Amino acid sequence: MQTNRVLIVGGGSAGWTAAAYLNATLNVGDQKVADISLVESPNVPRIGVGEATIPNINHTLAAIGIDELDFMKAVDGTFKQSIRYVNWLDNKGEFYHHPFSRFGTGAHDDAGRRWLMSDRSVPFMNTISAQPILCEMGLAPKVFERVDLGIPVGYAFHMDALKFADYLHAFATARGVTDYEDHVISVDMHENGNIAAVNTESGKRLEADLFVDCTGFAAQLIEKKLGVGFTDCSRWLLCDRAVTMNVPHDHYYPGYVRPYTTASALSAGWVWEIPLQTRRSLGYVHSSTHISDDEAERELRAFEGNHSDSLPTRIVDFVVGRREQPWTANCVSIGLSGGFIEPLESTGLYLAQAASALLAEHFPHTDDMAPLAFRFNRIMQDRFYEILDFINMHYCLTRRTDTEFWREVRRPEMINDRLQAKFDYWKIKPPSVSDFIDQFFTGQAGIFPTSGESVGDGRCPIDTGGLWNHHSYEAILYGMDFLRDECNERYGENRPRPFIHKKVIDAVDSARDKLPPHDVWLRRMVGMPDYTKG
Repeated sequence: MQTNRVLIVGGGSAGWTAAAYLNATLNVGDQKVADISLVESPNVPRIGVGEATIPNINHTLAAIGIDELDFMKAVDGTFKQSIRYVNWLDNKGEFYHHPFSRFGTGAHDDAGRRWLMSDRSVPFMNTISAQPILCEMGLAPKVFERVDLGIPVGYAFHMDALKFADYLHAFATARGVTDYEDHVISVDMHENGNIAAVNTESGKRLEADLFVDCTGFAAQLIEKKLGVGFTDCSRWLLCDRAVTMNVPHDHYYPGYVRPYTTASALSAGWVWEIPLQTRRSLGYVHSSTHISDDEAERELRAFEGNHSDSLPTRIVDFVVGRREQPWTANCVSIGLSGGFIEPLESTGLYLAQAASALLAEHFPHTDDMAPLAFRFNRIMQDRFYEILDFINMHYCLTRRTDTEFWREVRRPEMINDRLQAKFDYWKIKPPSVSDFIDQFFTGQAGIFPTSGESVGDGRCPIDTGGLWNHHSYEAILYGMDFLRDECNERYGENRPRPFIHKKVIDAVDSARDKLPPHDVWLRRMVGMPDYTKG
């Protein structure tokens, strides 16, 4: 029997991303593969925060068929070219960028080795990428007209998460997705262990062949009905709460809209700053073990300034971990129901987009879903743990000892064997392309410790979908001054200044003349108000 009825339970960014993506990729032209419906409860409160993305969002928008300018106008969107990390190393005002683009150094990329042998007087990314400088100059990644600048300027977006969900809702339903605004009260099962239907408060019985659980942390189908376990990974990432705040531009406007996300380390975690067209979204991601809610709020307001005293805040709880088998029987968990990792590298929406794309690729056309579920679960596991390790790296390389939180995250026990194996290897040689073809290193366990779950053939996962490469790892490693003492001993104290790629110098000169300020581009192209006149 052909699988052709898909019911997504739960809306939000994850649910409507899944609906729009599946509808756009499965139902092409006159060939309709699936009837896609979504049921969303009007009783579930929505969290209105800014959402930062990574460049894969461009693939998602293109696959769905969304126009970039239309999207930016609808979601309060701004450009994101980098993440700027502040006070993560020594808490002395230092910062570094993790940009989305850099120049290569030829067939053999030895930029890392060159920098390690230098005196480090120029930040590593500034030697091979123009983007940190473009960000500090406040420039947009695009011009008004189509002009080839000869500059790699990869970008993503900042956006209002609620407006994004509403935009996808309107987009998907206009193209054939059926929308039910109703509250699911019970779930019916087949004798074979598959879900048969969900029953709603208004009396509807919604049947489907494939169910997608987008009910967030409630995990209404995958956990509460199917009983699929959850692997808690909070031992590696201590932050479990966020206190959030929105600062409207008409309440306080600092004079620019940054073309990057800022992550500023505080006493028990870090604060995101996500600039939108109408406001800045702030969130203090912290460990509740190391700071109380009241203390976190006071620290966030002190960070933002006196103008924030009257602005409301909201507490958001979360657990870092993953669904052990996100595709079980005829149910696929996408979004928070499938797992969560703190938003340091803006991967929350990425995981929902990746799962939606993977489900479209592995969409079942028969009742035999088990082989597809096996591959889906394995790949999503790989994605999750790669993100987990990458984010853990930001913490464990700190030199901060000023608070208990920072002393705790830098303990050797906070580094898992996969990440430690990478560190040990990269003490011998800098990261390179081959390291990400097969990510198994000496000292690494063969399989992940996962509460007894099977990982299939037992090989160490190597499929990370190109999410992070040696460029990204080098940005964090050398931004956090990796191997400083070792290089002092290895190469001596008197070393040459860093080699700066000529293309960086040329790109900055070109950008200064051609790229408009971010604010100017937003006002002209998407209609952002001019707050400087207020």
